[in-house]
Amino acid sequence: MKIKLIAVGKLKENYLKEGVAEYQKRMRTMTPLEIIELADEKIPDNPSDKEKEAIKSREGEKILARINEGDKLVILAIQGKLMTSEDLADFVKNCEIYGTRHLVLVIGGSLGLSDAVYKRSDLQVSFGRFTLPHQLMRLVLLEQIYRAQMINRGSAYHK
Repeated sequence: MKIKLIAVGKLKENYLKEGVAEYQKRMRTMTPLEIIELADEKIPDNPSDKEKEAIKSREGEKILARINEGDKLVILAIQGKLMTSEDLADFVKNCEIYGTRHLVLVIGGSLGLSDAVYKRSDLQVSFGRFTLPHQLMRLVLLEQIYRAQMINRGSAYHK
């Protein structure tokens, strides 16, 4: 199974780039991992609700263009399902067992995700009710995917 992470926005901070690179390196021997960065849309000062929806829609179109018909799509959403690391590991294991070819994880832009992306998703996951920077969330998500892989391999990494 291949894992694809689609993220709206570019990583800017070196410490985040280094952290992401570290988890990419660690996962090389476990599963193919592709990270796709999509350009975020410019947000005007004090955008109207209509402008916000248009921005989310344009970002959503870019995201959906990178997803194939048979892909299993997981989006990060603050109102999504709360999971433990073990729950995520079970989900990943079930994807592998049942022949998922591509597990796609999506982190939207600062305004969130479009309705079309929500409708296409197979699972909506929340990492809690905190608001976290999207760049930091990318690192946290990659660590949890790595942790899930280690749990499924019976490694002592997860204590």
